[in-house]
Amino acid sequence: MFKTYFKLAYRNIIKDKASSFINITGLAVGLASSVLILLWVKNELSYDKFHKNAAQIYELTCDFGDSKAATTPAGMPAGLKAQLPVIKNTVRMVFPSSTLVTSGNKKFEEKHVAFADPSFMDIFSFPMVEGNRATALKRADGILITQSTAKKYFGNENPIGKVLKLYEGINVSVTGVLADVPGNSHLQFDFVVSMATITPYVNDLKENAWGNFNFYSYLQLDKSFDPTAVNLARLEKQIDKIYYSVRSDIKVTYQLQPLAKIHLAPEIKYDLPGHGNALYVNIFFIVAVLILVVACINFMNLATARSARRAKEIGLRKVAGAVRGQLIIQFLTESVFISFLSLLLAITIVNIALPAFNDLAGKNLTLNIADTTLRLSLFGIALLTGLIAGSYPALFLSGFNPVKVLKGNVKSMGGNLLFRNVLVVTQFMISIILLVGTVVIYNQLKFIRDRNPGFEKANLLYIPANGALASNQQALKNELAQNPLTNDFTIISDLPTDLKDWTLDVNWAGKDPKAQVFMPTLAVNEDFVNVFKMNVKTGRGFSKSFRADSNNFMVNEKMAAMMGLTADAAIGKKLTFRNNTGTIVGVLKDFNFKPIQQSIQPLVLTYYKDGGYIVVRTKPGQTEATIKDLGKICQNLNPLYPFKFDFVDQDLNNLYKGEQQMGNIFNLFAILGIFISSLGLYGLSAFMTEQRTKEIGVRKVLGASVPSIVYLLSSGITRLILIAIAIAIPLSWYAANRWLSGFAYHINVSWLIFFISSITALFIAWLTIGYESVKAAIVNPVKSLKTE
Repeated sequence: MFKTYFKLAYRNIIKDKASSFINITGLAVGLASSVLILLWVKNELSYDKFHKNAAQIYELTCDFGDSKAATTPAGMPAGLKAQLPVIKNTVRMVFPSSTLVTSGNKKFEEKHVAFADPSFMDIFSFPMVEGNRATALKRADGILITQSTAKKYFGNENPIGKVLKLYEGINVSVTGVLADVPGNSHLQFDFVVSMATITPYVNDLKENAWGNFNFYSYLQLDKSFDPTAVNLARLEKQIDKIYYSVRSDIKVTYQLQPLAKIHLAPEIKYDLPGHGNALYVNIFFIVAVLILVVACINFMNLATARSARRAKEIGLRKVAGAVRGQLIIQFLTESVFISFLSLLLAITIVNIALPAFNDLAGKNLTLNIADTTLRLSLFGIALLTGLIAGSYPALFLSGFNPVKVLKGNVKSMGGNLLFRNVLVVTQFMISIILLVGTVVIYNQLKFIRDRNPGFEKANLLYIPANGALASNQQALKNELAQNPLTNDFTIISDLPTDLKDWTLDVNWAGKDPKAQVFMPTLAVNEDFVNVFKMNVKTGRGFSKSFRADSNNFMVNEKMAAMMGLTADAAIGKKLTFRNNTGTIVGVLKDFNFKPIQQSIQPLVLTYYKDGGYIVVRTKPGQTEATIKDLGKICQNLNPLYPFKFDFVDQDLNNLYKGEQQMGNIFNLFAILGIFISSLGLYGLSAFMTEQRTKEIGVRKVLGASVPSIVYLLSSGITRLILIAIAIAIPLSWYAANRWLSGFAYHINVSWLIFFISSITALFIAWLTIGYESVKAAIVNPVKSLKTE
């Protein structure tokens, strides 16, 4: 029976090639788009789940009331383990911003170096290629490297036992080689060094301090622990109690963040880079479903619209004894057959498009057909798509009255017009929502790019002040000042795009003694305001002319407001910062030192003592020459370190890399969704034009003009699209504002966005149906009247 059904399906595909092409292509593009999106969604949801003990591992984070942070004190994990039997194991990690690594003549400034306790290998399941997992990090000078890193430093030699030098004199020995870290790990590293290596140099480690929040802490709970919300809350309260028994002067509470949820959790202070966004995962999943819905609507519309062509076949089969159930199974089988043909084409499209999609999304996704789960998923999607797409045509076609059909009464057999119209409205409503989303995302990303962060970001070149550049800064300043290309420079503790220094120790007259403020701080010298072209609201910047400035402060407008002062009134007021009391000499206009998803916070600027970065403002057209001269200066003063530079504006752009990727992906699939809608509309308009061929001929004989016939054929679709616009506008307005609410600073969704999207949708529809309408309108009426 099914063999006959498949044979009939094949014959119908061959018989009506144009309709079949539109159906299969539309479904294939819809399936391919959905598969690509679902691969991305699956990857985002899979982070850190590959660890054997993933369900028992939690990151310890802290909440200071007005802000949360991902780091905790050095002494805390061991202290908790000693008092809480439910904690089976703990590991501390720290990630320096950069580390000089030397091997013979090879030297690199590495950004992916982690220092970890020996328990790192027990808690996490990163695969080990060479070495002893149990002892690799127990050596005080032990270091693990990844396979790619081993090749980079040692080529094809066996790296075990090889010596690497960290910074300027710490020798470590390679005790193991790890497989390259999977892309779906929130921990990304090329080296893991035993924490014992740096213990002699770090007071927090030597003293097991509970006051400074500098380490990432992970706890592995016992398998017997039931991680319900109630049990986790009880354990968190126990952790808080233990902390307060040691440090009652700091108001902080602790939370346990499940390992598998870290990637998509809201980003907090000091979070490791590479965070995802749960909202974007939900958005793209919905987009995948919507695109598949649009593709299914195409199939339903064309199948029901062309039902008259199969009316006699259905009538004869019913007369011959076929019951409705058999006909339903037949048409569902045909639909599923077309769906699987579309799936084969979709898999081909995905394989071709995947490299470009990976570049767009910044991922390394693969379509592994050998994966049983993936095969079953694709089979299920194709089967479900075929059943959904073929459900209405099957029920509609199987219900034809054989007597009417065989009498030739097929005039009204083109399907339920109301249902078809609802499908067209739904299809274009989705397309308009996608169009509005595209325009809103484009405008918000443009707003981010063009927004003034509060300083002039262009032409700011920076290098880290490491090695001899940090220890001999006077010589560096002399060299920079003497060169006309580099003499416009400043030295600062952190980049304004990435403030790492925060403190609780800030006080002023009138401050609530019970209030605890987690305050960011930036140390700058007297050239900071001029080099960054900061806007001084009132007062002045630091100056060499005022010796007392070494103990004075600048603040931003938010800080002045927090103190209950206007910008003018803040000048001359006393401020105590880390036990140093000084005077506020200047108030800077607020500037962004955080992504614009977050509002600007109060900021205290202290006078520079130990700079972390040298920032040079290059002259227009002289950037390359400046880099060359700066490289020579660094090589002369700091030969142990490779010369490395970056630009502040590029760092600002990187803050919104996730949004940019999201925008690119969304735009791509919005275009594909509109393409699928247009493909279906083209097929439907071709059918409707064909059905009215004789009517068009009669109208032309009676004197109808080409424009009037085009209007006649397009007016019905235009009315449907106007209805779709009326429904889509409030829905898209809600969705756009929901997305924009995630930004502290964002565009306003104006009526112009909806107007542009609506006009674009109408234009696409008119363009789609216009070709068939004009073609029908210019045909010789004699030929049209011979059609029937």
